[in-house]
Amino acid sequence: MDSRFFRYALILTLLPMAWSQSARTPRLPASGGDFADNPGAVTRVPTGVILVKGAWSSASDSVTPVPEGGSIVNDVFRNPYFGITYPLPKDWIEKYKGPPPSDTGRYVLAQIRPSDTFKGPARATILITAEDMFFTSSPAANALQLINYQKRGLQADYKLELPPSQTRIAGHPFTFFGYWSPIAQLHWYVLATEIRCHTVELVVTSRDTKLLQSLVLDMNRMELPSEASPTTGTGGGDFPVCIKDYANDENVITKVDPIFTERTFSPVPVRIIIDKSGTVKHIHFLSALPNQAKAIADALHKWKFKPYMRNRQPVEVETGIMFGSAQHRKAASAEDVATE
Repeated sequence: MDSRFFRYALILTLLPMAWSQSARTPRLPASGGDFADNPGAVTRVPTGVILVKGAWSSASDSVTPVPEGGSIVNDVFRNPYFGITYPLPKDWIEKYKGPPPSDTGRYVLAQIRPSDTFKGPARATILITAEDMFFTSSPAANALQLINYQKRGLQADYKLELPPSQTRIAGHPFTFFGYWSPIAQLHWYVLATEIRCHTVELVVTSRDTKLLQSLVLDMNRMELPSEASPTTGTGGGDFPVCIKDYANDENVITKVDPIFTERTFSPVPVRIIIDKSGTVKHIHFLSALPNQAKAIADALHKWKFKPYMRNRQPVEVETGIMFGSAQHRKAASAEDVATE
């Protein structure tokens, strides 16, 4: 027999054996994972849930309301922090929860849309957001200025449909403007007011402007705190008085710097409530890693402030402190501070 033929036959015989051995060489993980031999052994992320690793919001107690603490129960959106109650339109739901707040204090409070049983001829979405005016990166000091800034910042693909104007929702003043996309044939109606030094926005989107008008009118069923206003929503009454940059040398009697056990570089925006005696009673971390939150909380509990007086009576104060990298914001322009 030809020796070349013999070598060729031997190779063909050995190749399947070698391939089967090499295919079994990598050992698959025994418990879970997409490449495991029993992928169902681990707990998987529930359907409709998106996990985001990293800094997160947290608070020093679970009793004091926080901005992101709103919820929809029995078709009513309630947010105790802002004092908002909003009965949803019929057959509307919240399918997904919003992301955690950003380190510039931007919140998604609720995302509302028609349910599968909705029978209307057109569809829309309602987005409720809040922007912390202590930490915002926008050159604005209140809701009115923020709306003017957003209007001027519209990209070329969007067209101004309704210029900023003043209106009332549920008996409270709001700033309103509308824009649209000729390409997408979508319209946005934006209503904004200020509560506890946050700009609260209601953004309604649809291709049907009549539906948008109807949804805006339906918002008159909403309940809002008495302070809600595009320029003067600075707390008081049932809420602490919110004062920007209150934690300065003039008002702080005792100050302790946080001691970090790990080196981190992300800024940490913190809102605190100071009681009538000048003690920090509540700490809200907008965005912080666990080790950052612990170190800052340990320090803040040792701070002491001068009691804040209003009408010769001590009142609670809410203020913001940025630990870590400082924010750089542009000064508001003359157009930003325009009232019309």
